[in-house]
Amino acid sequence: MPTVDSQAVRDYLIDLQDRICRALEDADGRSRFVEDAWTREGGGGGRSRVLKDGAVFEQGGVNFSHVHGPGLPAAATERRPELAGRSFQAMGVSLVIHPRNPYVPTTHANVRFLIAEKPGQTPVWWFGGGFDLTPYYGFEEDALHWHQEAQAACAPFGEALYPRFKRWCDEYFYLPHRGETRGVGGLFFDDYAEQSFDHSFSLMRSVGDHFLSAYLPIVERRRDTAYGEHERQFQLYRRGRYVEFNLLYDRGTRFGLQSNGRTESILMSLPPLVRWEYAYTPAPDSPEARLYRDFLRPRDWLAELG
Repeated sequence: MPTVDSQAVRDYLIDLQDRICRALEDADGRSRFVEDAWTREGGGGGRSRVLKDGAVFEQGGVNFSHVHGPGLPAAATERRPELAGRSFQAMGVSLVIHPRNPYVPTTHANVRFLIAEKPGQTPVWWFGGGFDLTPYYGFEEDALHWHQEAQAACAPFGEALYPRFKRWCDEYFYLPHRGETRGVGGLFFDDYAEQSFDHSFSLMRSVGDHFLSAYLPIVERRRDTAYGEHERQFQLYRRGRYVEFNLLYDRGTRFGLQSNGRTESILMSLPPLVRWEYAYTPAPDSPEARLYRDFLRPRDWLAELG
């Protein structure tokens, strides 16, 4: 039976959390992450790290969790009912960054591993993860760079993975009640257990390791762009879409709540300030209208702009 090294996955995830936090602190230049270690009553725990009121990042969270229990939550078994009743371990790093400047996009990333076991049966395991970008004001060069890094993360594992995971991201981070994508997409994959544990683990590491090279150049390019109250109010309005998706559709949020995870850590992805406006419509031909027209729909960024 192939070796499944859960400890190696845990060690990688803890190191990834450390590396990402250090890099974001350096980019912000003012605020530091505060760590909140927690224990889950049903088994396991984690390290929640939150940065607030930074020079660049209004709020950001980078969480590590490793939880276990006697039975998988419904969010994990609704597509795999044959796994109901198995004990499980689930571990991952998840982050959401809400910048202060409306010209700097919000971003989300996570990488995760789950193993379900039952005495006398072969363990079932898989990896998941990805990263996506949610601009408030769209720039094609930012979207192109983002997707070039996404493609680079997948390239060592075959040409078919990037278009497969890119399409999955476009379909997953979609708000059907709004008829729009959450942003310009990126990568999303789940239930990945192909070829071998080592192959699948390597893919997950590549995705995790490419996040900073995808995001930080965009932050540096946009962080000093001048903006006013108009742009700020549009940013707060568009953050509402983030809230809607996370509370209505996100499987990770549902898994965390159903597994009796730590609520504060699960909901740290929500922005610190947000607003809704009844029947908002952007002015024709405005930068806000361009976001809706050109960026909140699936596009083949590499073919169009590469």
